[in-house]
Amino acid sequence: MTAKEILEVDRLKKYFPISRGLFAKKDYVKAVDDVSFSIKKGDTVSIVGESGCGKSTLARLVNGLIQADTGKIVFKDHDLTHESEETWRSFRQPMQMIFQDPYASLSPKMKIKDLVGEPLKIHRPDMSAADREKTVRETLDICGIGQHHLEKHPHQFSGGQRQRIGIARALVLRPELMVLDEPVSALDVSVQAQILNLLKDLQEEYNLTYLFISHDLSVVEHISNDVAVMYLGNIVELAPKETLFKDPKHPYTQALLSSVPHPDPNVRKERITLKGEIPNAMNPPTGCKFHTRCPFAMDICKKARPEMQKLDNGSQVACHLY
Repeated sequence: MTAKEILEVDRLKKYFPISRGLFAKKDYVKAVDDVSFSIKKGDTVSIVGESGCGKSTLARLVNGLIQADTGKIVFKDHDLTHESEETWRSFRQPMQMIFQDPYASLSPKMKIKDLVGEPLKIHRPDMSAADREKTVRETLDICGIGQHHLEKHPHQFSGGQRQRIGIARALVLRPELMVLDEPVSALDVSVQAQILNLLKDLQEEYNLTYLFISHDLSVVEHISNDVAVMYLGNIVELAPKETLFKDPKHPYTQALLSSVPHPDPNVRKERITLKGEIPNAMNPPTGCKFHTRCPFAMDICKKARPEMQKLDNGSQVACHLY
């Protein structure tokens, strides 16, 4: 890990066992299968891919909500991979998470002031009630929730307002890293833009680092520094945002980008249609997991798993074509 890197993930794996019966052979869903990347302080790395590719599992691994089978998670030079919950708890303050569903992630029984103030009670128990309330008020105001809403409950807010409250709950501890798991996917497009602009403003103001999980490439293009493309538990391409959107190298990345609508109706894009369904994560294909859907598949793709390699354009790609 370099001095500028706040998070390093190295060859991380997480398999979920599935039992089919008392005497049956135990199967595993290979949710995250040998994933590596790092994030520089103040940057945003986005993880994109189809549903079921392992994005959300990766987010929960990084934040310690579930434990990895193998590999390393190094946060601020501390290897947290197999640490106890007590050790992870000490890192909850600088590493916060924002969840996908603003309806489910806020307790309906609690008032907004208590929801946002609860992390302060847990992580800063010596803070006085007056200072805690002041911090809560300031943080909610920063996130666009007026102080006259303090006594209200979550059901009295719209989806966008609830997500602002969720952001405030994470920001109130002034973390260094935020893990955002599909934070705008449940919102209307106009509200998405507002929340993304808020996140960018907060990042600039507080020098925040984001691990941003999304399936929406237009959202990713708006907020990212680097983009990692996941397929069936693996990262198949990792590149700076401008490079990836201008010159994608992996066939899967090319197919994903070809499906993004262009705002100019006069611009014609050739759509790359992938054949077949995503393979079963319990029994993925041998070799390159993408070869069953790849239009450029070769014999070696069926036999050997491609290693990640650096290209001249700045991309890292796992593909036998290079």
